[in-house]
Amino acid sequence: MPTGARKTWAQQLQQNHSVTIAMSCAIVGLSRCAYYYQAKLQDDSVIVSVLNAITDRHLRWGFPKCFNRIRKLGYQWNHKRVYRVYCELKLNLRVKRKKRIPPRCPERLLAPNKQGECWSMDFMSDSRCNQRRFRTFNVIDDFNRKALGIDIAVSLLAGRITRYLDKLAEYHGYPLKIRVDNGPEFTGKTFTNHGITIDYIQPSSPYQNGYIERFNRTYRTEVLDLYLFNNLAQARRITEEWLTIYNTERPHEALNNMTPLEYKTLKQTA
Repeated sequence: MPTGARKTWAQQLQQNHSVTIAMSCAIVGLSRCAYYYQAKLQDDSVIVSVLNAITDRHLRWGFPKCFNRIRKLGYQWNHKRVYRVYCELKLNLRVKRKKRIPPRCPERLLAPNKQGECWSMDFMSDSRCNQRRFRTFNVIDDFNRKALGIDIAVSLLAGRITRYLDKLAEYHGYPLKIRVDNGPEFTGKTFTNHGITIDYIQPSSPYQNGYIERFNRTYRTEVLDLYLFNNLAQARRITEEWLTIYNTERPHEALNNMTPLEYKTLKQTA
């Protein structure tokens, strides 16, 4: 029987049969220490305000990322206490996962040992409020999963892609190789004659380009699915703001809950 029920039973014996506290506790099998104990209510107002601030800014972050961010902000609350408040605020995200058939002969995707060894890139599409479609060209560095940039336009032809890569290379330098799928933008002469080693994945094998595919899912849930864009300028502005958060604040499970910037700094000092 729970302690609370035993305490209630003891109080009823005292009222109905005029017995002492010691005798009523002995009858119900409850110690007097437990009878006199009063739970101390904790003030969770600071936790509530911090959680609300984080979840208002990062609508798609679950509890692990929120708790990791809280620790990085310097708070030392126990994770059970924070999770209790998290549930009381009804911030739980219900995730309905799709059942996927694993590949029969999966190939392990190796992570580079240093920055600039390999970039992964891919396309995505979405629509504006007027239902007009636009595309995004996403580029990341496989070493620390850093998002190097996202180009947004109605049409993304091979010429524009190569110019955008040249723009990224002015700041990051050219990689040793790039990993892409077999889309027409990547197989034409305009792209293949650019002078960079190209690592094509096998047809119908997106798991071979898993780093960018995982990035695309995050970009989809945290940006494209959350906003209705009036124009491309608004989409570019929101994307740039999100890229800064992605590279400097958002923890990555694959990087031991470090951000791409923290992971890069750790490897450089090791």
